[in-house]
Amino acid sequence: MVGAQARVSSSLRRAAARAFSSSTSPFFRGIHVFQCPDVVGIVAKLSECIASKGGNIHCVDVFVPENKRIFYSRSEFSFDPSHWPRHVLESDFQKLAKHFGAERSIVRVPDLDLRYKIAVLASKQDHCLVDLLHRWQDQRLPVDINCIISNHPRAPNTHVIRFLERHGIPFHCLPTGPGKKREEEILELVEDTDFLVLARYMQILSGGFLQAYGKDIINIHHGLLPSFKGGNPSRQAFEAGVKLIGATSHFVTEELDAGPIIEQMVERVSHKDNLTSFVMKSENLEKQCLSQAIKSYCELRVIPYESRKTVVF
Repeated sequence: MVGAQARVSSSLRRAAARAFSSSTSPFFRGIHVFQCPDVVGIVAKLSECIASKGGNIHCVDVFVPENKRIFYSRSEFSFDPSHWPRHVLESDFQKLAKHFGAERSIVRVPDLDLRYKIAVLASKQDHCLVDLLHRWQDQRLPVDINCIISNHPRAPNTHVIRFLERHGIPFHCLPTGPGKKREEEILELVEDTDFLVLARYMQILSGGFLQAYGKDIINIHHGLLPSFKGGNPSRQAFEAGVKLIGATSHFVTEELDAGPIIEQMVERVSHKDNLTSFVMKSENLEKQCLSQAIKSYCELRVIPYESRKTVVF
């Protein structure tokens, strides 16, 4: 009961903040993403659609590959919902999508639309999980966390458990083992989510799971070069004397760690680093890289491009 009250209270505070913001200005921020065959006049029509309803464009990013006539764009604009209601806005962009035979036309109004609902899966390491929880608490990630799932237990008085209890976020421990991935149980727990985040979840999700879930899953892993496989890759890389470390966040596919890349970050290390500072730098990169990938995804900056690439505006 206490946890449920905490979640309701948090939602009310966010709603109050949005109400205050909207009371000081009648304009809301809209985001539109478009993908269609490239022809003359697309930007003009998009601009006309927004301007004709009193909207004001703040920025437009456009990409057309050299080898394919496909148009990608992301627009940010402000509008007055009393002059251009949300449902009419959606309808107007759908008409444009039909006109251009668009494969993708997505509109989002962050202050009016529901936040993305996510579940976070993690194993033993907590650095990415803890970072996401604190960014969520500080409202730096536009998501609501439905639950945390782990294949390893957490002691009752740990920082993670205390945080989750304080904010009313359910924690589910589903130990795994050979031939026991608990995927059916995970699917039940994440049914009401918009996408999943693997915050150092050290289990391989099966193709059956990916197909059954049917939505995007974002993963994070280290980018130590050359590749270090097996246990404790940071120690392996440290002992090999690497000079550059990194992290990669990507969409999950059936091919292990080979899904379309969303974000990558790197940092130099040197002979002056000891193992502790080396690991700390590596973990910090993973935290930053994962949170940036989630933020970019929620802001509609990430568009699938060809079969294994992404456009990230």
